[in-house]
Amino acid sequence: MKLIGIVLYLLVLLLIGAAASRRMHDLRDYYAGGKRFGFWAAAFSSRATGESAWLLIGLTGMGAAVGAQALWVVLGEVLGVAAAWVFLCTRFKRLTNRYDSITIPDYLESRLRDTGHRIRLVAAFTLVVFVTIYVSAQIDAIGTAFEGFLGWNYYVGAIVGFAVVLVYIVSGGFVAVVWSDVFQGSLMVIGLVALPFFGLAAAGGMEPAISGLRQQDPLLLSLWGPEGQSWTSFFTILSFLAIGLGFMGSPQIFVRFLSLRSTDEIRPGAIVAIIWTLLATTGAVLVGMVGRAMLMKPSQDMTEQIGKGGQQVLPMLVAEAVPAWAVGIYIAIVLAAIMSTVDSLLVLASSAFVRDYYQKVRHPDMSDQQLLGRSRIVTFTLAACALLIAFSVAALVPGRTVFWFAIFGWSGISATFCPTMILSLFWSRLTANGALAAMLAGFASVPFFKFVAPQLPVVGDAFAALSELPPAFVVSGLVAIVVSLFDQQGLQSLNGVRDELTSKG
Repeated sequence: MKLIGIVLYLLVLLLIGAAASRRMHDLRDYYAGGKRFGFWAAAFSSRATGESAWLLIGLTGMGAAVGAQALWVVLGEVLGVAAAWVFLCTRFKRLTNRYDSITIPDYLESRLRDTGHRIRLVAAFTLVVFVTIYVSAQIDAIGTAFEGFLGWNYYVGAIVGFAVVLVYIVSGGFVAVVWSDVFQGSLMVIGLVALPFFGLAAAGGMEPAISGLRQQDPLLLSLWGPEGQSWTSFFTILSFLAIGLGFMGSPQIFVRFLSLRSTDEIRPGAIVAIIWTLLATTGAVLVGMVGRAMLMKPSQDMTEQIGKGGQQVLPMLVAEAVPAWAVGIYIAIVLAAIMSTVDSLLVLASSAFVRDYYQKVRHPDMSDQQLLGRSRIVTFTLAACALLIAFSVAALVPGRTVFWFAIFGWSGISATFCPTMILSLFWSRLTANGALAAMLAGFASVPFFKFVAPQLPVVGDAFAALSELPPAFVVSGLVAIVVSLFDQQGLQSLNGVRDELTSKG
């Protein structure tokens, strides 16, 4: 029964790739779907892409590890998604239509009058690096999922699942990605909403589940978390809320806005995206809490019972509480969360290299249609690199968690792009030099605040609890403002930008 569900799911993805391949005519189709998607497809695709393995493996595990405190992640994500759709999307869509952009570096270069391709090169390099890391985290999760659900060898499972993703995105490009995201996003939200109810039914109701958590640790039911009211808890809550910052400018999210057929699709898209986020993330946290109540006994070690960081709680709860006929569906749901991000990121990284470097910088005379074949080759090559990284980390860091692995890649993309994207939409004095400095600062700040800052005396613990994204985001934004204000030559080249913001805002 398990294998039937997985096989059917993988066959649907391959059929989507075959159908989408018929719509691939040039680079515009491969990287932006011809800019003809409606709100439903864009909303589901942006949410499925934005969540990844960390939602079903990482956030469910966090719900098990810290309890109700993980609900701050829900609030942070809902606020971030709402801000992106309500405040940023309309401006961005109108400007990308004006510049005829099909990638985020396209937009930034045109917006900031960067004739030297510096922003395009930095953006392309950053995307290739951090996207490859992020994709490797998803490959790691594919192997973990097959290992946990079916008992397969980790490496065999990762290769099988990843091979299917590669086939349909290489053939179908962005169209296949969006179509598959609608299918996979639907599976994800339905599964996450339903699983807590399966768990409560198996536990005998809500009261036994709450009682079980209270016996293990009463603070699991507190929004402050296991540490209680403390500065560590305060900074941890800030880090959870700050996860939503990554939705406000990340290229893998904003390319969905770019692909909309018109601004009329934005309002209904925002409603769909916000509801999806609220249901899916709340469901994930409740899965972790209900799973811990069912699967753990007081005074027992969490790692031994439900895995490090609680990230085995979902497959274990499925095995205990879900009817046998539905287990295969839940395996497909976990794979859907992973693959919906892998496909999007690979197409994004490929566009960064082929469109933003190879075509625009090295071979501006080459047509979009000529580059379509090269796009597929680059997509395959980047995928192979990500696979190698995933296997290397699996061999060298056996105690890793999917949450840490994914958040590092997510933070790198977010800190590099989000402050610059926000300022480019709302601040007419942002210059190309300011944006370039901000992107470099954001890129460098993520490893600094991840590995160096937590080791500092006095403030190290606060930085460790806060995580790398919030301080890196602030540094990037401040650098953009300061450098732009002192860049007089750059300000002079921006004549007319204020008029664009007024007439198009």
